[in-house]
Amino acid sequence: MPTQVLLTNDDGIDSRGLAAVHEQLQRVADVTVVAPADNQSGVGRSRSRTVDVDNHERGYAVHGTPVDCVAYAVAGLETEFDLVVSGCNLGPNCGAYGLGYSGTVGAVVEGAFLGLPGIAASGYHREEFFPPRDTPYDVPATVTRRLVERALSGDALDRVGYLNVNAPVEREGHYRVTRPLTDYEVSVGADEEEEGDDVRFHTRGWPTVSTEERFPRLADADGDYPPHSDRAAVVAGDVSVSPLREPQEPVHDPAVDELVVSCNETAE
Repeated sequence: MPTQVLLTNDDGIDSRGLAAVHEQLQRVADVTVVAPADNQSGVGRSRSRTVDVDNHERGYAVHGTPVDCVAYAVAGLETEFDLVVSGCNLGPNCGAYGLGYSGTVGAVVEGAFLGLPGIAASGYHREEFFPPRDTPYDVPATVTRRLVERALSGDALDRVGYLNVNAPVEREGHYRVTRPLTDYEVSVGADEEEEGDDVRFHTRGWPTVSTEERFPRLADADGDYPPHSDRAAVVAGDVSVSPLREPQEPVHDPAVDELVVSCNETAE
């Protein structure tokens, strides 16, 4: 029986990144596209209460979030999917904080909670950070297809929850197993563009880059990040592959046991 792949994204069903991945994946699997009707970047794991679904030439256009798309596909369609692929995102998704609000990653996290392994794929441009308009996504799409082929022939995805992948749009590059960094900075200041008491949050998702810009020129960041990190791989122009599990995975620590015991003793 052919492998059944659910393909979604957060940039919308008409995204050229999704089109490129769709074309590649159809070579190795039966692909069902269920993607947002419009751009849903940065929504993380947001969920709607109700959504409208339209037929689309590529599949199904959901008027909701990437998480809505996965939930609808898994619970509302008759297909039994083997894998969720999300992307290709128009820009990199790196760092633990950034992954938390990424709709691209949110889709595969939803899939993991529903029992499906997944691959979240993003394409980046080493000079421009975000790939310039009309940039072809053939390279990240090929990377995604190659990972899907090999993952489905083994048990790697069953041993983890999902893969977060960042691939350059210029060339395929070297594949590296990586981990997201937890580095993140935020400051609060007056919003100089607005009157009144509003404040603006200033975030730096790439804190060690010496630049005033929110999104840096990646080629200028050589040596700023530890080699095991997803950021280091992206700075070097490589393919970053981060194996992850869905959030809220329980952990055991004796210190927490002692804390709970002490609370019970105090309550008694």
